[in-house]
Amino acid sequence: MSESSIQDDVLGELGHDRLTEIASLLGTDENGAKETVATTVGAMTGGLQQQAAADGDDGNEVRQAFAEVAEPPLQGVATLGGGLLGGGLMAGVLAKVSKPVAAAVSKKTGIPAPTVARVIELLIPVLLAVFAKRAADTGSPGSTGAPGNTASGTTPGAAPGAAPASGGGLGDLLGQILGGGKK
Repeated sequence: MSESSIQDDVLGELGHDRLTEIASLLGTDENGAKETVATTVGAMTGGLQQQAAADGDDGNEVRQAFAEVAEPPLQGVATLGGGLLGGGLMAGVLAKVSKPVAAAVSKKTGIPAPTVARVIELLIPVLLAVFAKRAADTGSPGSTGAPGNTASGTTPGAAPGAAPASGGGLGDLLGQILGGGKK
């Protein structure tokens, strides 16, 4: 009955083949790769939570990235621009936190920082997929009566930059995406 952690979701999304690739990169077995992935994902999501809580440009950028992840996927011709599948703002945010995270994970595990950085490169698309799935799970099922399934109280057509201004709703969404559970 317990909700899965973000680490569990990432490991599930990785699948056996990519986990084997990470194990090979690290020179370890599958269990060693799982531990490193869990440590790395924990450090990345912790870093994102800290940045999202911060004032200033970095905090605004992270909150904007999560608002973008929470937007329903574009349909039809509008999807040609890439959107979340192309990475969007969140991919840039994850890339920015990757260097300090690689250093922190390296210090904690003894794995060289460049090797951890390569693992992070493999994890970024997986994290994007997990964030999108968690955001979709938080917004859609319970909000059938309301126009536009927005858990954060933003208007469906609003610009992504408008969402961070709303306080509690986006904070709840961040907690649900980065935290372990979905309420």
